[in-house]
Amino acid sequence: MSQDNSPQRPVRGAFLLPNALTTGALMAGFYAIVAAIGDQPVAACVAVVIAGLLDGVDGRVARLTNTQSEFGVQYDSLSDMVSFGVAPAVLVFAWALNGLGEPETVADKLGWLGAFFYAACAALRLARFNTQAGVAEKAYFQGLASPAAAGTLVSTIWFCVSRDIDPDRIAWLMLILTVSLGTLMVSRVRYYSFKSLAASDRVPFASIFLLLVVIVLLAVDPPAVLFTIGIVYVLSGLLLTARGRYAQRRRRRREGRDGTA
Repeated sequence: MSQDNSPQRPVRGAFLLPNALTTGALMAGFYAIVAAIGDQPVAACVAVVIAGLLDGVDGRVARLTNTQSEFGVQYDSLSDMVSFGVAPAVLVFAWALNGLGEPETVADKLGWLGAFFYAACAALRLARFNTQAGVAEKAYFQGLASPAAAGTLVSTIWFCVSRDIDPDRIAWLMLILTVSLGTLMVSRVRYYSFKSLAASDRVPFASIFLLLVVIVLLAVDPPAVLFTIGIVYVLSGLLLTARGRYAQRRRRRREGRDGTA
């Protein structure tokens, strides 16, 4: 009896799983917009965090089940635009930026323009990522990833709400943060992507222990822990880029001295 050695095609239903997770992330992002409009900032923040978790899982599931597709890539990008572009922008505007000034003043216009700037930068970041997906360095992101930017923004709002900080008092600071995160998304600042860990079946024991510590801390104070992680990650890219450029300048000076010697 002959044995069929042809590669087995994935079950049709397997294609549904990663796209279902992407739909869940899209739904969470849409609910965050609804909650933000309904003056429920904490619910909106949690929804964006859930969208981020689902966004991190759907691609991994697609690779494990060998169900990657161009449709899934495009669908995931559109979902990211809603969850990490539009939803955080609407949330920060509804929570703080709509109180920058009186109606029809320059300050009032800066509020919604700042939110729009963030959303537009998220769209540019996603478009650049899609066009460079095949040639970009896997270990690092060029510019702050939109889920990380959204996570930092919403965790800041969640932290402030948990500490009863009046949004009117920090409205201008939130505008600066919103514009800064938008700028970092389209910048050339390098951020560690963690893809090398995600692609490996085995991770160091220290990473597992660190994950355990983060889970315990999240159970104690989720907004404070997420806020700290977001700020540390944002600053890490700036430090990584500054160190890389400093090392590059030193190498060029050394090569220049060797060339003139």
